[in-house]
Parts: sequence; C-alpha cells; structure tokens
Amino acid sequence: MDQRQAALTVIETITAMAGEGVPLMQRVLPDTDVRFWQHYPDKDARDKRTRSRWYYHVHAPGDRDPGEHGHFHLFLHRTQLDDPAAFTVAPAAGEDAPAHVTHIAGLSVNHIGIPISWFVTNRWVTDEFLYPAPFMAAHLARYDVDQTAEDSLVNRLLTAMVALYRDELVDLLHARDAAMVPLVEAQGPAAYEADNAVMAIIPIDLDAKIESLDLE
Repeated sequence: MDQRQAALTVIETITAMAGEGVPLMQRVLPDTDVRFWQHYPDKDARDKRTRSRWYYHVHAPGDRDPGEHGHFHLFLHRTQLDDPAAFTVAPAAGEDAPAHVTHIAGLSVNHIGIPISWFVTNRWVTDEFLYPAPFMAAHLARYDVDQTAEDSLVNRLLTAMVALYRDELVDLLHARDAAMVPLVEAQGPAAYEADNAVMAIIPIDLDAKIESLDLE
C-alpha cells in the first residue's frame, strides 16, 4: 500500500466510524469492566494470512498522558522476516518464547478515538525479539492486519496508518536505537530489560499529514 492509498483508507475508515457513532477504542473494548493493562482482545488480534498482530490497552490514570485514552501495540511476526535470527536481543526464553514477534510501535489514541502519537519502546515492554532499525525499515511494508477476526474498520485503519507513516516510523526506530547506545554502554544487556520504557515519541497531526499528499 502506497501513501496515497493509505491516506484514503485512513479517511474512509475514520469517516465510517464517525458515521456509525462508534469511535475506534469502543470497537475494541468491552462495554463494561475495562481493566487497566489488559490486552484487548485477550490473545491479541492476529491476521490469519500474514500473522501480523495488534492489541489495545489502557494504562491506569497517572501512568498515561491525560490526553490519551489508550494505545495500540503493533507487531510483525518473525515468520514475516527475511532473517528471523538477525535480532539484537531476544526474550529470556529465546526460541521458547511464547510470542515470536517484533514490536513496530505504539499508536496512542485520544478520548474521541483519533490517533495522536506514535512511540517506540524498550525491548522488555512487549517482551519482543528486538531487531535493529535498518532491518525493521526493510520489513514495515509487510505489516497487514486486514484479516484479523476483530472489527474490520480497526484492522484497515491500523494497516493504513503504518503505511502512511512509514518514514516517521523508520525515524522513530532509529531514534530508539540511538537512545539505547549510551544505556547499553553503561549497563550492558541489562539496559534492555528494565526502566526506560518509552525511547522516542512523535505527535500525529492527521489533517496536516493528509494535506501534505496529493490526493487529487
């Protein structure tokens, strides 16, 4: 999916959600008893063709920006990678890890369901197989969650957001790697396993992003 197609899909899906009066997060969360930190859906949304995945969750008040309702975590599966063994650091369980995924980024959503920022995290946050930014950059186009069992508008929006913001995501992943360098120099491999949760963040202005493209 190129940027033009991605922008049109973002417009289409957000417009459809608004028309139905059901914002993004309400399509993911239960009507009652939303639990902080819980994955929604419980075992993540997994594309049956690509194995890309996502989940949404909500941090407790005081542990999130007041403007954020919650955020999505977006992942590629290691089977989508040209060289799954090319990771920088792996979960403690190694090849026996329960989830063979690598984290692309988190996508924060405000209280009316509009994406407001991208962020990237340290390895321990999602217990991922962490790969270097240039390697990830070569694989971002493979992210596709259009065929999970969850809400189709949510699926299509997330696929399109990664395509629309591919350049920014590459920059964020490079920023993550750069931020890790002094931490690893000081702490060694332990730097990937504690503290320093969010390594880089950029705001999202969807109107400005879409207006920067020629959609005529």
